[in-house]
Amino acid sequence: MARFLIVEARFYEHLNDMLIAGARTALEDAGHQVDVLTVPGALEVPGAIASAAESGRYEGFVGIGVVIRGETYHFEIVAGESARGIMALTMDGLAVGNGILTVENEAQAIVRADPAQLNKGAGAAEAALALLAIREKFA
Repeated sequence: MARFLIVEARFYEHLNDMLIAGARTALEDAGHQVDVLTVPGALEVPGAIASAAESGRYEGFVGIGVVIRGETYHFEIVAGESARGIMALTMDGLAVGNGILTVENEAQAIVRADPAQLNKGAGAAEAALALLAIREKFA
């Protein structure tokens, strides 16, 4: 049994609740413990994961959040930089699943977040589980 931390950017609560439900179910069904940490936005997710990793308390991580395109360039910065930060953590050997949705509108987010539809929260958890298995294989 491993311990996982879900780090959520709590901006769209109703969407995050669905993503977390999917991730939590996937991790718990695989026999793992799950904690949740809330940060203000998607840009803070990679930093929080890095800090938690340094603690040594967790074997894997799932980043959760929703970035919806607006009228400014801010969407591209938040979407790109949060993804880059998570990718950098995985390149450093951490088992991190990226469940930060980047969508055009709320309707797209609902389809992707809902555990009864595309269930991207579970997909992110499954990615973290796969990376943990790979890390353990080569340890």
